[in-house]
Amino acid sequence: MPRGPTITAPPNPCAAMIIAIDGPAASGKGTLGKRLAAHFGLRHLDTGLIYRAVAKALLDAGHPLEDRAHALAAARQLDPACLDDRLKSHAIGEAASVVSAIPELRAALVAFQRDFASAAPGAVLDGRDIGTMICPNAEVKLFVTATPQARARRRTLELAARGAPADEATILADIIRRDERDMNRAAAPLKPAADAHLLDTTHLDIDAAFRAAVDIVEAARAR
Repeated sequence: MPRGPTITAPPNPCAAMIIAIDGPAASGKGTLGKRLAAHFGLRHLDTGLIYRAVAKALLDAGHPLEDRAHALAAARQLDPACLDDRLKSHAIGEAASVVSAIPELRAALVAFQRDFASAAPGAVLDGRDIGTMICPNAEVKLFVTATPQARARRRTLELAARGAPADEATILADIIRRDERDMNRAAAPLKPAADAHLLDTTHLDIDAAFRAAVDIVEAARAR
C-alpha cells in the first residue's frame, strides 16, 4: 500500500524543557531560577545580566555606550559562564539601561536567549519578558512577585551581605520607580503571561518558595 508523504512539524524555538520565570526586581526569581535549574537538571540564564555584560564590555574597552557596532560585537562574544554577581553594580546597571535602548542589540540578545533555551535538555530563564516574548511556548511559566517593601528589605540585606552601601528607603524608592518604568514601557512591558502561575513570595522564605515552585512545575509536567 503506498505511503503518503512525511509531514514534518515546523521547529519550535523553545521546544526543549523550558521554565520561564518573570517578575519585578528583588522578587526572588533569580535565586529561585538557580535552584529549579539544579533540581531539574537544566541550565540557568539570568537574562538581566546579558545587557549588563554588554555594557561592561563597552565600558572596559572605552567605547561609548551608544556604539552600536561594538555593542553587537560584544553580544556575539557573550559567554553564559561569565554572567555572575560582579555585573550587579549600580554603575553597570545604569550603563545597561543605555545599551538596552539599541534596537539591533535587543534583537541580537533575543536570539541569544532563544538559542540558549532551545538547546537540550532545556533551561530555566528568568527575566521580565520570558513568558510573554522570549519563550511564549515554555512548558512552565512562573510570575514571581512580592510587595515593594518586602523586595526592598531583601535587596538591602543582599547588598549588606556583600559589604555594599544599603539604605532601605532609597532602595524602596528605586524599586517603585523601576516597577513603574518596567510595567509601562512600550517594548515588552513587565506583566504575567496569560498562562503563567502567580507565585507571591512576600511571606515565603526561599525554601518555601522553592517547594511551591517545584510543585507547580511537577503539576505542569504531569499534565
